[in-house]
Amino acid sequence: MDPWGSVPKGLSGFFAGFQIAVFAFVGIELVGTTAAETRNPQKVLPRAINAIPLRIIMFYVCSLLVIMAVTPWNEVVPSRSPFVEMFVLIGLPAAAGIINFVVLTSAASSANSGIFSTSRMLYGLAGQGVAHKRFSRLSARAVPVNGLLFSCFCLLAGIALIYLIPNVMTVFTLVTTVSAILFMFVWSIILCSYLVYRKKHPELHAASVFKMPAGKLMSWVGLLFFAFVLVLLSLQPDTRQALMVTPIWFILLAIGWKFRQRKSS
Repeated sequence: MDPWGSVPKGLSGFFAGFQIAVFAFVGIELVGTTAAETRNPQKVLPRAINAIPLRIIMFYVCSLLVIMAVTPWNEVVPSRSPFVEMFVLIGLPAAAGIINFVVLTSAASSANSGIFSTSRMLYGLAGQGVAHKRFSRLSARAVPVNGLLFSCFCLLAGIALIYLIPNVMTVFTLVTTVSAILFMFVWSIILCSYLVYRKKHPELHAASVFKMPAGKLMSWVGLLFFAFVLVLLSLQPDTRQALMVTPIWFILLAIGWKFRQRKSS
């Protein structure tokens, strides 16, 4: 096979990359979550949404094009950063430390965004009486402290997985696949909520200053795409394991919901 081919493994290899591609979009819903924290969402939200495609092209597409332009696919080492290998190839080994720092900073930023959104979500659910009332507690600086601590505690599950499963790549695949599935569920709920909103409140949509182009059609396209990705995840052995584990989370949520309902009644 051509080492410089764009799809050297055929369509099966192309579709196998959908799992990590979907995971890369985890957190994109934060645009809507943080809009409630801004003073002028009518102005800030459109600007943030329109900037997303440009940033994806710049930081994902262009970076991958550069890597594939200088490194044959059959020489990429999975255990090493392709960015570090690229700088070593062009004679800048010192850049490896800088790239590793950037990667760690990006990971910390992503975790910080997840903690922010999760703590705010727990605070909102507590205000509606769905979550425990302790999550509605705010600090002197209006920070949902209990939700924040609970979110940080849940991150420790990743450390436990590393001890239980020695293979780091297996843990990475498991975590990213489960996260992608759960977030596709969240995105599906958002799309369904949008469709219900369009049906029940057409006057509010008509008054909106920033409408989604072809909103109904693209919502159905998104739902079909998520279903297609789930089928793809069932075809690969490593992602199939994560797909089989994911229902445990929904079972735990159902048990917690039943317990909460029984306690409130």
